[in-house]
Amino acid sequence: MTLQEQIEELQNIIDSAKHILFFTGAGVSTDSGIPDFRSTDGLYNQQYKYPPETIISHSFYKAYPEEFYRFYKDKMLCLDAEPNYVHKYIAELEKRGKSLGVVTQNIDGLHQKAGSKHVYELHGSILRNYCERCSKFYDASYIKNAPGVPHCSCGGIIKPDVVLYEEPLDGMIMEAAVAAIRSADVMIVLGTSLVVYPAAGLLQYFSGSKLVLINRSVTPYDRDADLLIQASFADVFPKLH
Repeated sequence: MTLQEQIEELQNIIDSAKHILFFTGAGVSTDSGIPDFRSTDGLYNQQYKYPPETIISHSFYKAYPEEFYRFYKDKMLCLDAEPNYVHKYIAELEKRGKSLGVVTQNIDGLHQKAGSKHVYELHGSILRNYCERCSKFYDASYIKNAPGVPHCSCGGIIKPDVVLYEEPLDGMIMEAAVAAIRSADVMIVLGTSLVVYPAAGLLQYFSGSKLVLINRSVTPYDRDADLLIQASFADVFPKLH
């Protein structure tokens, strides 16, 4: 099929669906100016004193909080980013009653900023930060503007509510995400390589009629897709209604 025919098929699937569940990864936010960790020019391919995947691990955060926060503030706190047409389209479908919401691997909060109400954040959010000693909440701007390692008024270190490497996912969020996936008749997977587990393993719980994958690169689930579109979101979403 040509890309235009694929877009028409996607529109038909969306039009006939009763309960759509979106599953999104970093690729959805690249058009909002947030770098994709694994793209050619993404964070994983830039040069730092330590590899990014090491820096954003629990053990590194504990051992070298200064270096962790230097990287985190510089590369992960993208507070000026705005939702793009993908975030807005997903939010609009939810508003229309077509979508059950979105399960996301992203931590940027752009789905909520676009208006989505049902967002299952598998890896947490940069917008939430808590003191490790007293659990007091701090917003992202406080973290961004704090010199060095941000500290609470009680003296404790403030940790972002994001899931670092070596940390488990939140069990309640996982259960809610699985329930949403099981309730969907259409699942649309966007901008994820589907190689990060356990998040990628959630696709096994989908038993609906149509699985749609839209990603620029190949994924381990391409063969399972009822519709596979390997194209830029900019070439697809502005043409949907």
